[in-house]
Amino acid sequence: MKIHCLVHLEFETLGNIRDWVCEKEHSITVTMPSENQLYPEPDDIDLLIIMGGLMSVYQEDEYPWMKQEKEFVKSIISCGKAVYGICFGAQMLSEILGGQVSRNQHREIGWHKITSLDEFDRDSQFFNIPNELTVFQWHGDTFSLPAGCRRLFESEACPEQGFIYEDKVLALQFHPEVDAGCVESLLENCGSDLTEEGKYVSSEDEIRGRDDLLEASANLMYSILDWFEKMIENT
Repeated sequence: MKIHCLVHLEFETLGNIRDWVCEKEHSITVTMPSENQLYPEPDDIDLLIIMGGLMSVYQEDEYPWMKQEKEFVKSIISCGKAVYGICFGAQMLSEILGGQVSRNQHREIGWHKITSLDEFDRDSQFFNIPNELTVFQWHGDTFSLPAGCRRLFESEACPEQGFIYEDKVLALQFHPEVDAGCVESLLENCGSDLTEEGKYVSSEDEIRGRDDLLEASANLMYSILDWFEKMIENT
């Protein structure tokens, strides 16, 4: 399987995504849109993964490279390819599919509980997931659910935590890719976000050292990528 990732931050790693790719012996390539606007052809991609970022999808004036990135993502969706958006990537998918992205009422940073919705739980064709789980969050924006998409998850701080479109495009507001290195990188480069007051902004001590939750995140990510792999093989 040929996987291509759009990475938006110099300090951003692929976390447990790369572990899964190595284990499965798939190929993976990366584009950083802010530095390189040469994108692969759709035929050279089986799965596109859009990673997180500190910018907002409505800041095209500040980040002019974003417009071309969105056009590329649109072309991949139009070709019927599998697409997976994480955090900023999920917000971009919402906008591209007709939703709106805006500031959320609360910043949500750290390990927080999400709930899977009943309609999602009953559909066994998707990846396995418990009714409730604790996931890693780091965001201030949210998105609206585009027409034709199914809501998958919600949290107390942010009701839109994920959706799926045409059984091929998956958007998740949270970060199942995080490993210990990802967490340390975020704390080092974005730790100032933790100084903001907020019910859903965790402390550094609450974020660090949660090996149990990192393991659960890896299990979730592997389940998601296994689902993509099976879906692509059967296409």
